[in-house]
Amino acid sequence: MLRLGTIVMGAADVRRAADFWGSALGYVPRDGDVSEEWTVLVPADGGSGPGIALGLGTTPVQDHPRVHLDLYAADAAEQRAEVTRLVSLGAERVDWDLYPEDPDFVVLADPEGNRFCVIDTAHGQNA
Repeated sequence: MLRLGTIVMGAADVRRAADFWGSALGYVPRDGDVSEEWTVLVPADGGSGPGIALGLGTTPVQDHPRVHLDLYAADAAEQRAEVTRLVSLGAERVDWDLYPEDPDFVVLADPEGNRFCVIDTAHGQNA
């Protein structure tokens, strides 16, 4: 049976993207170094989870990407704290035109413009 190994994303500045995602997720370069063209980040603690591969690319960022990352927060308070932390690392809030009426997610963009969501996994559980 197959399993998810690595998520690959393009970046105009691989080192900047690696700094952001390494800090955001607690990941480190798998091979100990980040080149200007390619790197794979893995959990620093050796734990499980997919790797994040960053490759030099010039493809324009999509406003509504077909694939994106969802990062899970335990509840609304953690979601707010994580959004604040990620913004302090260089992420930006996205003026997302597709939010539902009562969203459980916040859309951000990494320093390269790649969209991702921070999800409140407890949203609606007490309703």
